[in-house]
Amino acid sequence: MLIRHAPATVSKVPTRYAGIFSHGSEITGPARFLFLSGQIGVDPNGRTKSGFEAQTRQAMDNVESLLHAADMTRDDILRVVYYVTDAGNLKTLSDLRQERWSSDAAPAVTTLVVAALAAPNLLVEIEVTASRVMSASAGQLV
Repeated sequence: MLIRHAPATVSKVPTRYAGIFSHGSEITGPARFLFLSGQIGVDPNGRTKSGFEAQTRQAMDNVESLLHAADMTRDDILRVVYYVTDAGNLKTLSDLRQERWSSDAAPAVTTLVVAALAAPNLLVEIEVTASRVMSASAGQLV
């Protein structure tokens, strides 16, 4: 079973972030886990997208492709870590998250502003942990 935690004993998630942020995610029972390496704004042909928004969209596409390959969806995401090289892009990141990944079962999220990523033209990197819970009765993924 997947449980999202937002107890009254910690700060309330602001309404703007309710669909894209949870203080904690917990898995109980048998499950498969998927740990994705940080995804960047490089397309399948090896081309780096130009600009923060395009790189973020491509990184999200890459995450979704990897989830699909593991027979998972965005709803299986437990935790996301966003690395951005310019704090001026945080609103754009938030808007893209709302547009693409808002959910009633929002994942745990950390967003870091860093001095640089692995290459100077990279502006964003997205690291994801996902899990699919096994149904106790049927031994099937749910």
